[in-house]
Amino acid sequence: MIPVIIITVLSVILMIVAILKFPTLRIKGFQTDTFFIPILIGAIILLVFPLFDKSEFFNILTSNSSLNPLKILILFICVSLMSIALDEAGFFNYIAYKFIVKFKSSQIKLFIALYALISILTIFTSNDIVILTFTPFILYFSKRGNINPIPYLIMEFVAANTYSMILSIGNPTNIYLSSVFNITFLDYFIHMILPGLLIGLFSFITLLIMFYKKLKEPIQVFEVSDIKLKNKLLCIVSLLHLSLTTILLAISNYINLEMWIICLAFATSLLTFLIIYSIIKKNSFYVLGSVRRVPYSLIPFILSMFTLIMALDSYGIFENIRNLIDNISNEKIKAIVYLISSDISCNIVNNIPMTLAYGSILNGTTNMSYVYATIIGSNIGAMLTPIGALAGIMWIRILKHNDIKYSFFDFMKNGFILTIVSLLAASITLLII
Repeated sequence: MIPVIIITVLSVILMIVAILKFPTLRIKGFQTDTFFIPILIGAIILLVFPLFDKSEFFNILTSNSSLNPLKILILFICVSLMSIALDEAGFFNYIAYKFIVKFKSSQIKLFIALYALISILTIFTSNDIVILTFTPFILYFSKRGNINPIPYLIMEFVAANTYSMILSIGNPTNIYLSSVFNITFLDYFIHMILPGLLIGLFSFITLLIMFYKKLKEPIQVFEVSDIKLKNKLLCIVSLLHLSLTTILLAISNYINLEMWIICLAFATSLLTFLIIYSIIKKNSFYVLGSVRRVPYSLIPFILSMFTLIMALDSYGIFENIRNLIDNISNEKIKAIVYLISSDISCNIVNNIPMTLAYGSILNGTTNMSYVYATIIGSNIGAMLTPIGALAGIMWIRILKHNDIKYSFFDFMKNGFILTIVSLLAASITLLII
């Protein structure tokens, strides 16, 4: 047991070092993320040496159960591909441009309008895609209008990591826990709509209070360059695929189709269309752009982290943690403990490893409020530090690349307030439902 714990702890520590100090690696023009490399090495060591019983691990990878991480990865990668294809067609930038032109006379109006837009888009796509798309755009219009981008950047990040909890496809952590505990797409939405909206309301009011003085400053007259859809046909096709996917996911339990199969079918259909379109037009820009931006790093990361978690679980470590929490007799208080502990754990090991670990801690539970509490924690846990989620790491990287001064301490200073408010709102919902 001790060697497994040491390997896991070292892998996580090196992962955090990689995230903070060496986020990317470039070799002969090829660039890759580094966060998954220490975890991959740790997993390989555990699989090569006789440190735990590997039969269950390989059985799960080849099983037809909801625990199979390959199904979860397929679901997430396919949804990401469809969202990215929509972005490559220019949809997000076009919509953002229309909102900015309409509300550019007032910072407060613009702030509210963009918050609403980002929140809605996050629900139906994913927080990572929205953050990667809107951050450069916010920097662009802030520079043209000579206004402080920080309130808009923080608002974008908070909205994306709040409303991502409303649908199960909004975050890899939602996908994993809802799959492991066989929560249907519709049941998930019914239980998470109230927490998502209440946390969104509380955090939005907090954002307005925090930045009201800055948002009262007038916007200097500025003209943003006219932005049109890059490709109207591809935009319509991509939007149609994503919409139909969401509809079928909502009724998947009634038509007896697993969610990963639905996502794979529509992603394959869209990719086939993009390839045929590229051949006809003799332009591979859209298909290559979409395929290139898919977050492939999550594949070795999740599989490797799953290996580490299973190795720890084989020694009963997560069972002991579960027994410790079970000493709390009040079920509502216990749900809040799962909420707060999962939120804090995100900022120690990142939200995906936390979610995999809590999947084992919650194993066998019949009280789904504990699962929902953990899902909420995995989403809003991104607000406290950049380590909390991969979206935070990417966000900080973009800001640094654009010479925006927003330090780790600045992130925590604002993040602490927003996290406390969000946890308060989440606790209220857990006490009600």
